[in-house]
Amino acid sequence: MPTLSAGRLRHKVTIQEPRQQQDPNTGATRTVWIDFAADVAAAIEPLSVREFIASSQMQSQITARITIRYRGGLTPQMRILHPSAGRIYNPAGWLADPDSGLEYVTAPCSEGVGDGQ
Repeated sequence: MPTLSAGRLRHKVTIQEPRQQQDPNTGATRTVWIDFAADVAAAIEPLSVREFIASSQMQSQITARITIRYRGGLTPQMRILHPSAGRIYNPAGWLADPDSGLEYVTAPCSEGVGDGQ
């Protein structure tokens, strides 16, 4: 994908990051999810059968790739919510575009509860 056209970014997602929060009554800590970026335009592409089989051979559960315009501060511990589809994606990492590294990033993702794991 040499350039990222706006037409491909037809999904709206929210990127969240985990934070530890202490319960004031019990003192126990728990993970809460805070919005890092809301209403992010994204391209969500399910993997083809061939890609899925290849990823399964590598002991991976990657089921989709999500591409967004470049933004700094992204980490694999984050999760991506696709509210209109009711899905939560867990990025395995964020891959910069091969040309400038500053136009877009792609995240190979698994689906799940979004615990950052």
